[in-house]
Amino acid sequence: MKLSFVLATASSFFVSSTTGFSFSGQAQALTFSGISSGTWGNPTPGSTDTNPIYTGVGSNTFTWGKANLLPGLPNKLTFNGTSFAGDINSVFKIADLTYFNGKILPDTGVEFVPLNVNVSFSPPVGTSQVFDFKLHLVNTLNDPKDPEKSADLVFLDTNLSNRSFTFGSNKYTLELTGFNEDGRQISLKALEEATTTTAIYAKIKTIPEPAPVAGLSLLGIYLISRKNSWKKNTKSL
Repeated sequence: MKLSFVLATASSFFVSSTTGFSFSGQAQALTFSGISSGTWGNPTPGSTDTNPIYTGVGSNTFTWGKANLLPGLPNKLTFNGTSFAGDINSVFKIADLTYFNGKILPDTGVEFVPLNVNVSFSPPVGTSQVFDFKLHLVNTLNDPKDPEKSADLVFLDTNLSNRSFTFGSNKYTLELTGFNEDGRQISLKALEEATTTTAIYAKIKTIPEPAPVAGLSLLGIYLISRKNSWKKNTKSL
């Protein structure tokens, strides 16, 4: 038996095997739709936040810091969920975020705050799931002569967890892509004692199945088996 024939047969076997895997695991075109809501978790103070003050854990409005002027207000983030609809790999608006930048005492702030986004999918998905995200809060020292330099910032943390969900036999992941549609803006800025509101955008992607790996394993087993058979037949000639 010629080795070229073995390789041709093996290639045919590999293609048919992996094709079976890919077609069986292929997700149909879907439009995911539903409504979102969100609550804030327990924050993490920074190294200089020796007296962290905050409210709103478990609600959609989170405040942090003690105002250093009377009357005065602390910093505040409000997450407002919205209805949404988007195809796989398309960017869609999933919520609005409102940020008020108050004047606070430097040691009373926090550095990170978890954001728990509850997504209720409409049929045919028809399930609800909470996705865990995290925001990084940057409180700057105020400079009366430079309003831009005194602005505070909120960043979407890209090291996220618990973002996957299953529908049918396929797995998907939900990602927060940023504060604009092209995903380039991952920070939100607010001037001192000013409020800014922006949309939060998301994307749903398919998690690839490890079918090609299984196909390669089958190919390896097949080649070894045919090679041993070929050697045995050669010796017997």
